[in-house]
Amino acid sequence: MITYGSIYLIAKDFEKSISFYRALFQKEVHAQNKTRFAVFDINGLTLAIMNGRFDAAHPDEVSTEGARCALYDDLVSIAEAANGGKVVINLNADDLQAEYERLKSLRIGSNMTKIRCVNAGNPYYYFCLKDPDDNTIEITGNYHEELAR
Repeated sequence: MITYGSIYLIAKDFEKSISFYRALFQKEVHAQNKTRFAVFDINGLTLAIMNGRFDAAHPDEVSTEGARCALYDDLVSIAEAANGGKVVINLNADDLQAEYERLKSLRIGSNMTKIRCVNAGNPYYYFCLKDPDDNTIEITGNYHEELAR
């Protein structure tokens, strides 16, 4: 049986990513292992940030066993790689307009869209932005278009 552990992002700039997610979630880091790994607890689910440079910078603090596999173990290369954008972190806000205004005022992330709607049977309101490693964050929630005008 498999159970959920966490989703973790391999970050190019650990501190910048921690700051971004701290502001986004309005929460402090729940648990941290040095500057290698940090966990945010969001209502029982976790999103973690892994420092892609820690192991290379601190070889005396990390030991591994078994055959090395560059595809998974070369964290510096992984952190530096272009992000293809295939994974989207979807978050939900009670009030989409208020969350949009909050994040806009914080000026975190990049390429933030306006609130948009896609209708494939039901209207779905959302906006997107990018985190420091170019991961897509999609935020959806309660939205009343007539109130936003």
